[in-house]
Amino acid sequence: MTLSPVVVTQPRFESFEDYLAYTDDNNRLYELFNGELILVPPESGFNIGIATNLLIYFAQMFGHLRVRGHGLELEVNGEPRNRYPDLTIIKTEHIEQLRLRNIVRLQMAPPDLVVEVVSPGDLQRDRDYIAKRMQYQDRDTPIYWIVDPHVREIMVLTLIPAGYREQIYRGNDKLQFQDRLINLTADEILSAGC
Repeated sequence: MTLSPVVVTQPRFESFEDYLAYTDDNNRLYELFNGELILVPPESGFNIGIATNLLIYFAQMFGHLRVRGHGLELEVNGEPRNRYPDLTIIKTEHIEQLRLRNIVRLQMAPPDLVVEVVSPGDLQRDRDYIAKRMQYQDRDTPIYWIVDPHVREIMVLTLIPAGYREQIYRGNDKLQFQDRLINLTADEILSAGC
C-alpha cells in the first residue's frame, strides 16, 4: 500500500475580519501578511526573561490586567496587519474590550506602551527598528521601547506631532514612563534575560 503525503493548505483571507473569524485550535501565533498566515517564531528564553522581568515590574505599578505579554495581538496598518509585542501596557478601557479576544483593534485607542526586545540578526533588527516603528507610530502608540541586548541600550520613542522622538538609555541610566521614574537601570533591564 502506498501512502500519499498529507497536504495541509493554509487559508487565504480577503479581510482582517475573515482572519479574526478563523480558528485552527493549535495555539500558534500568526501574522497576517498579504492575506496569508505567517507563523510567528517562538521567542528566545533570553528575550522572554527580559520581557517577563518588565512584566512583573509594570504589573506591580499598574496591576496585572493592564500589562500583557507576547500573546497580545495589536492590529496595525500595512503588512503584516498585526503584531505581537513582547510586552504591552494597555489602557484601563481595554481590559473589558479584550475580555473575549486579546487584540487591540485599530478602532480602539492605542495602548500606552509597546516594548519589543530585539532578537539577533539583521532581519529582526530591521523589523523592530524600522517596520514596527513605522507601524506603531502610524497606530499613534505614544511610547515604544526598543530593548536591544546586542548593543546594550534601550531606545525610548515618544510620539510627538512630527513623529517619534528618540532617547537612548545605557548603563546606569534610569528610565521613565508616564513621568514616573522606573527603579530599574538600562543594565538591569538588559541583564534580566541571563
